[in-house]
Amino acid sequence: MTNLNYKIHPGSGPVMLLVHGFLSSSSQWSLNLSALGQVCTPVTVELYGHGHSPSPLQAGAYSPENYLAEFEAIRQAIGVEQWLLCGYSLGAGLTIRYALQYPHRTIAHIFTNSTSAFSLPREESELPQQIITRFEQGGIKEIEAIPVHPKHAHKLSGEVRSALLRDARLLNPAGIGRTIVYTNPCVSVRNDLQQNIRPALLVCGTEENRFLPLREFVEVNMPMIKIVDLPAGHAVNAECSEGFDQAVVAFIQENAGSHSS
Repeated sequence: MTNLNYKIHPGSGPVMLLVHGFLSSSSQWSLNLSALGQVCTPVTVELYGHGHSPSPLQAGAYSPENYLAEFEAIRQAIGVEQWLLCGYSLGAGLTIRYALQYPHRTIAHIFTNSTSAFSLPREESELPQQIITRFEQGGIKEIEAIPVHPKHAHKLSGEVRSALLRDARLLNPAGIGRTIVYTNPCVSVRNDLQQNIRPALLVCGTEENRFLPLREFVEVNMPMIKIVDLPAGHAVNAECSEGFDQAVVAFIQENAGSHSS
């Protein structure tokens, strides 16, 4: 059984794993689950150090390779041969990597704006242990200073923002420090996009200007990609939930019609 916390939600159709972003939680998908449940069986999972998932001390636990192994453990525990995947931001780098490594297990995959997934791999300027120690000593205040913390997400609706702020109390400083060191810099799939052989959908929030050059890169370099542009920022699934739901539902109906739960 996987160590990651996951939850199977009501739905009809193939299973879809939903992976949230950095400093977020499964509550990120709260506005989408009802609509998605009409065409699939949503399964939300929480990253290490986030939500109700643990915060391992081992560096290797936070590697993209280990996350893929954990996702595989979830698929096997649920008992399905194939499934859909949907990744948001940091989660997108992980779900795309899964689809590239396990195409025979992937019906189709969906993702949102993700700088970490499509930028060139980078290294932190601080030494790994310095970063981890800084978060262990600084605690929640150190986490709250990060620009993507939910307290700074003023575009989100009150319902989603309140839920994410509640879940932010569960963020583990040691786990977040290790995520910054061992996950964030390693999730880029920029150099591997040409290997994609499964139907893919990018739901792009076009108001996040810094992502637009990466959107163009994906469009040019990723086979089997479809892009739906929506008038939203980074949190496209929450800022424009109806448009996101419509795009994803149509994509699932188009690509997973013969699959059932």
